[in-house]
Amino acid sequence: MLPRPPGPRPHFLIGNMPLASRDPLAVFTRWAGEFGDVFYYRAGWIQVYFLNHPDLIEFVLVRNHQNFRKDRVIRNSRWFFGDGLLTSEGEHWKRQRRLSQPAFHRDRIAFYASVMTNYTQRMLSLWQDGTVIDAHQEMMRLTLRIVVRALFGVEADKTEEISRSLNIMMRNSTGARLLLPPFFRQLPLPRMFELRRAVTKLNDTVYRIIDLRRRNEGDSGDLLSVLMEARDEDGSRMDDKQLRDEVMTFLLAGHETTALALSWAWHLLSQDSQVEHKLHQELDRVLGGRIPTVSDVSSLTYTEAVIKESMRLYPPAWSVARTVIKDFELGGYRIPAGANVVMSQWIMQRDPRFFSDPEKFDPDRWSNENIQKLPKFAYFPFGGGPRQCIGASFAMMEAVVLLATIAGRFRLSKVEGQPIVPVPSFTLRPKEGIYVELRKRPYGTTKCLHPIG
Repeated sequence: MLPRPPGPRPHFLIGNMPLASRDPLAVFTRWAGEFGDVFYYRAGWIQVYFLNHPDLIEFVLVRNHQNFRKDRVIRNSRWFFGDGLLTSEGEHWKRQRRLSQPAFHRDRIAFYASVMTNYTQRMLSLWQDGTVIDAHQEMMRLTLRIVVRALFGVEADKTEEISRSLNIMMRNSTGARLLLPPFFRQLPLPRMFELRRAVTKLNDTVYRIIDLRRRNEGDSGDLLSVLMEARDEDGSRMDDKQLRDEVMTFLLAGHETTALALSWAWHLLSQDSQVEHKLHQELDRVLGGRIPTVSDVSSLTYTEAVIKESMRLYPPAWSVARTVIKDFELGGYRIPAGANVVMSQWIMQRDPRFFSDPEKFDPDRWSNENIQKLPKFAYFPFGGGPRQCIGASFAMMEAVVLLATIAGRFRLSKVEGQPIVPVPSFTLRPKEGIYVELRKRPYGTTKCLHPIG
């Protein structure tokens, strides 16, 4: 009989509920340091096995991925995300992945670079030297406008309504609420009523756009057109419900990941003048004051390293979880069917075994020489294996282009005295925003090169 992994002492009946604690990330970090590569705890009725080594993570996400399905948090969220790529399983997921793949071909991604820079230019035209802004909210608004334009091919007149609904959904997806069984969402509580209303409004908006597009068939160049035109091997297409589910997934993933990567990048840059200076040197050398295009991305190596390092320290997706289908052995322990296996980017990407001086913001660690020494799953901001994020290339390109465009015109300086607290919900958001002071750079008069018609 194989032993159970070590872990924290359980409290009577409830076991341990780290997601309900004041600082879940600190709890998980402490447990990983104390108990090692595998530790166990029980959260209420759920058995959790936490994995803290790249080889163990690779076993789950790649080598034995067929023995796992999405965890309870994701399954509980299907009522508002539906059965899109984030939540679906098995053959249905494979079909949706095939149908969605053309939307992320390289030529499609390149086309949207001009959309990204134009919306960024619109935002920057409203920024004033010396004013204080919440960089997180600015990035959320910007990336949502971009994804609405890229996804639907329309100006973002519905952005505020969509943004409010998504924010309500995310606000109600924190802490122990992630683990509550489905019947809790039907309770006559103010927050549950607010959440149900937000989902209804978002559904109405998405279905209205799909219906409008059905009446005007043809490829309009946006992602929704690609999804609507895509045919499976048997000639079938997505119906309205399937389109809705994918759109909901892309609305969240298509703006949340990039917005958070940029938000945390501004936080880190505002505290490190040396890194900021090196970033500006590259932008001045490569761009010379002009707006970046997709062809510039390969030359913006330090800019990309800033994004990678920001996502190392503050990964937008802070953990990945799976539910075990059949008992298996891993790391000398038996892990039973029905248990949850959790792998945390937050933990792994700050592990001193794989990152020297892990708390330091150091984009130079992403040189080719350093990357070659890094185990594959010591860094996995977009997950890994067959279920790796389909939009990873899109998100990285967008983050580099937006960072280059903004940093070419403004410095975002630290505002003293504000607490920066990362909150682990579906994504890793700053609790009270990230306030910075705007300082205009010399190349602040660059003209927009790609006006949107």
